[in-house]
Amino acid sequence: MSKTALICGSYAFDSIMVFQDRFKNHILPDKVHMLNISFLVPTLRKEFGGCGGNIAYNLHMLGANSVPMATVGDDFTPYMNWMESHHMNTTHMKVISGSYTGQAFITTDMDDNQITAFHPGAMSDSHQNKVSDVSVVDIGIVSPDGRDGMIEHAKQFADANIPFMFDPGQGMPMFSGEELITFIKQAAYVAVNDYESQLLQDKTGLDVQTIASMVDALIITKGAEGSEIYTGVEVIHIEAVKADATQDPTGCGDAYRAGLLFGLMNDMDWKTTGQLAGLLGAIKVAHLGTQNHQFDLGKIERLYQQSYGEPLF
Repeated sequence: MSKTALICGSYAFDSIMVFQDRFKNHILPDKVHMLNISFLVPTLRKEFGGCGGNIAYNLHMLGANSVPMATVGDDFTPYMNWMESHHMNTTHMKVISGSYTGQAFITTDMDDNQITAFHPGAMSDSHQNKVSDVSVVDIGIVSPDGRDGMIEHAKQFADANIPFMFDPGQGMPMFSGEELITFIKQAAYVAVNDYESQLLQDKTGLDVQTIASMVDALIITKGAEGSEIYTGVEVIHIEAVKADATQDPTGCGDAYRAGLLFGLMNDMDWKTTGQLAGLLGAIKVAHLGTQNHQFDLGKIERLYQQSYGEPLF
């Protein structure tokens, strides 16, 4: 019987705009205290996103039994239709009446600087969902979501003895050092990028080796430099897979985490798990948006063999 992964995390609509110039040419340093500026953005894309949504999408394409759990708004219908068209599980998508689904408004300039405004909307009510709402769960992930929801879902996973991955991401500033230490103690795995790793160390006062000693594995991604997996007994260096193109890094970390979960669900060793995760990240970066790339397990097996010279299974 295949294992089931519960994906706790945000769902959001991303409005992505490109400013055909540089912010620095229009923001006057001596006038930032009275800023009043408008950017003309001839390019606009609307994408389905959110960390939970992106992780679930990638995991589903691998053929895994993934159950996304999130709170969304009255405007979620197009996203719901997208999920249903891909035959994804929508049982635990809870609509909060009178709220918008999370919304990210991202403006990028020619130097790849970004100005983002994020409206959490229904995400703030994520604590209304409970891990126990799902009858069978073998593994879980707590990714960026509403603050109360992240705290409660981590505790619920721990109380039910369900191993889960803590993925604080951009939600890390919401928590104190003490709260982050509690998450680490509850989790079986912690996944962060190199910037988040440093922030986690600064906020908790714990170094990498100490954090790694508290979990089964600490995974740190480093973009084009690959990733490192600390297992307590060794540090496994995962080489980055060369992407066909570098179109859009948004969502690469979520694709990587889907690979980690798939490896854990299939009892793969950490090297294989990390390499699979890196491959998924490379596939994602070659596409605009977070859910516009497509693959199936057969394609992944072929690409894995080509990339690493060994079979996935």
